[in-house]
This record gives sequence, structure tokens and C-alpha cells, in this order.
Amino acid sequence: MSFDKDWYKEKFEELLSKREKDKFFIKESSAGFKIGLYQKKGEKSFMIASFLLKAARDKKLRDSVNLPDELFLNYWVITVSYYSMLYLAKSLILTKGYETDDHFSTQVALGNLFVVTDELEREDLELLDQSYKIFEEEYVSYFEEARKESRIARYSAVKSYEKERVEIIYNNAKNFIAKLGLMVLENKK
Repeated sequence: MSFDKDWYKEKFEELLSKREKDKFFIKESSAGFKIGLYQKKGEKSFMIASFLLKAARDKKLRDSVNLPDELFLNYWVITVSYYSMLYLAKSLILTKGYETDDHFSTQVALGNLFVVTDELEREDLELLDQSYKIFEEEYVSYFEEARKESRIARYSAVKSYEKERVEIIYNNAKNFIAKLGLMVLENKK
């Protein structure tokens, strides 16, 4: 993703003024109490992703607590890792007095409020975007596989790719959360 500061500034202003029924995109907010709530939700969600990843890799653990196969746990590692990143991003955005309503708005706000101002590196924003794309792709493929109802299709060639996607999004989330968690603490002061 190339980074165009002017595009982020313009898109931020556009989404700030855009409203739909039951949707606000980006809005000014004085709900500072949500900063800690989103931060905690992101960090605790990542702890759940870590447990799920451990369980996905450990058949004995899965069997001891009656968890499903690795394939299904990998889907949830991807999902929970992505959402842990999204919650931390929302927490950081709130430190600047704004709330977001969806992934795209969150990415735009993060870019405008932190990358444009050089408080966050473009690569950090790209971690969120890459993770969203993996999450979205996995979400679609999960339902596609279920639709096919073919055990062979689910367990054959996709397993190594699946593990790679899980590792990418999990590591993205780990790095993203560590960095944004510190930034939230610094910006809350």
C-alpha cells in the first residue's frame, strides 16, 4: 500500500462528515473511558488468540479440552488476532478524540491521526491492512469450504498455506498490539 498523506487527510474529513442510518464512520468523541476498555479488549483477545494457536499446534491439549481440529482453530486464531489489532487501533484513535465504526474508517483515522503526523510508521498501518485482507480471505474461504462439503478439499493442499496465513496474522497482531499498546499509554497522559 502506498501512503498518500493528502488522500488520508481528505478521506478522514469525508468520513468524519459522512453519516448513514445507524452508521457514523468517524466521529468526534469525548468517551475517553473507552480507551482502556478497547485496549483491554484488544490485549485479552490476543491472549485468546495465543491460546487458540497453542491448542491448534497441540493435539493433546485439543483433546483434553474437547476442541475441534487444527483447521477450525486456525480460522479463529486469524479472526481473533485481527480483531485484537482493530480494538487497539480504536483505543489509540480515541486518545485523539475520535471513534471509528468499521475497518476502513479505522484504517483511515489511524493513517491520518498517526502516520501523517509521523507518530506511527506506514508499515504499522500496513500490518493492519494485510491482516484485514487475510481475515477477509479466510472468512470467505471458510464458508466456501463448508459449502463444498468435501473433507478432501478442506484438508489437502490448503493446510500449509493455512498455517502460513495464521503465522502472518498472529505475528502482525503481536507486533501491532505491542507498539500500539505503548502508544495508548503515552497518549493517555
